[in-house]
Amino acid sequence: MTRHLFGLALTLVLAAVGCPPSAYAQDLTDTRNNGAGVPKPVFSDTGADAADYGAAAGFPPGTRATASQVGHLVWTYSHFGELFPSRPVKRAATPWLFKRAPEPPIFYNFKSERFSIENYLSRNPATGLLIAKDDTILVEHYQYARTDADRFLSQSMAKTITAMLIGIAVAENKIRSIDDPVSAYVPGLANTEYGSTPLRALLHMSSGVSFTENYDGSDDIARLARDLFEEPGKDPVASVARFNTRVAPPGTKWHYASAETEILGLVLRAAVGEPVADYLRDRIWQAIGAESDASWAIDGTGQEITFCCFNAVLRDYARLGRLLAHDGAWDGRQVIPRQWVLDATTVQPGNAYLAPGTATPYFGYGYQVWLVPGEPRRFALLGIRGQIILVDPASKLVMVQTAVRKQPSEPSSYAETITLWFNVVAQLGK
Repeated sequence: MTRHLFGLALTLVLAAVGCPPSAYAQDLTDTRNNGAGVPKPVFSDTGADAADYGAAAGFPPGTRATASQVGHLVWTYSHFGELFPSRPVKRAATPWLFKRAPEPPIFYNFKSERFSIENYLSRNPATGLLIAKDDTILVEHYQYARTDADRFLSQSMAKTITAMLIGIAVAENKIRSIDDPVSAYVPGLANTEYGSTPLRALLHMSSGVSFTENYDGSDDIARLARDLFEEPGKDPVASVARFNTRVAPPGTKWHYASAETEILGLVLRAAVGEPVADYLRDRIWQAIGAESDASWAIDGTGQEITFCCFNAVLRDYARLGRLLAHDGAWDGRQVIPRQWVLDATTVQPGNAYLAPGTATPYFGYGYQVWLVPGEPRRFALLGIRGQIILVDPASKLVMVQTAVRKQPSEPSSYAETITLWFNVVAQLGK
């Protein structure tokens, strides 16, 4: 995999202080199948390279200048919604609760060695790791003194959430067609290359508009991030409008560009007439019985920064994964249109450029979602520094990892995680 595959590199953050974990979320671990011997989450004060991440100082927050440094990443990636202005996404009035089962023995072979879940956690900087099969949690671990009350940063996993909301808006006829041009919903982008691009091409990251995303601090994603995160911030329409050089026809070449999800967020806001976070709350978050409030970072205009920066507890990410494993259905209710989820997670005829091994050396690409090669259909939500939700609809297995990798995107960073995942499916998927 090339290093440009994943979302936003943190370059600018604001100093802040943390809030104590919510007793509400903590208590939920004890409310299902109460009694002795009920499995609970596993908490650890350490993790891979814990000293480098600031263990001696209690994994401290950083200043505006240092919050993205390795010694502050643990705090930053579990308090991002406090670092930046964010819109809340309220939890369900009555949470839907997972069942629990004793943790099964899981083993995998990697680089000619045999490893367990404990080995994986000791080798990888995961702040949280959860494996669920349909309605039952099988594995739930936290490291670096994080807990099940911490809201972990999604990074580009938020892109998939944005695409699912687009599908709901289409079903509600708030977006007429994904073959409409962007300018039909965002007039401020009329007479620009992005304005004339169909929504379908944005969903597929194939606008054909030049945009660099290699995390060197001087690329286009850094320019976009500075526009949106610095105070007072710039108008997001004006910010994306300046990326205005077309290098390929829409819908012909895959190229990862966070600007395209930002534009989808602008389209969504204009189409539904309410903030994206509120639309998420009413259409998905409360429908799946989320146990904890989430948040979504906003720019200076109040627009959600939809290419990144959603924040949620680990089990709510697992609920989202379960919803996708059921092709958008939740306990008999179709929350996201089933056909939309199928289209989002499948390479359609005539779109060979999106196939695994072609779009990237490993993954393929759907509607803002990564496609795992092979059969049956499997897919992933990804974010830089190791965020991932892996979904196997056939077995209803979901694996969620939040993490603090030292580099935004390392070419081999997901190899061991994917290896673990395939062994989870092989061992537990029957």
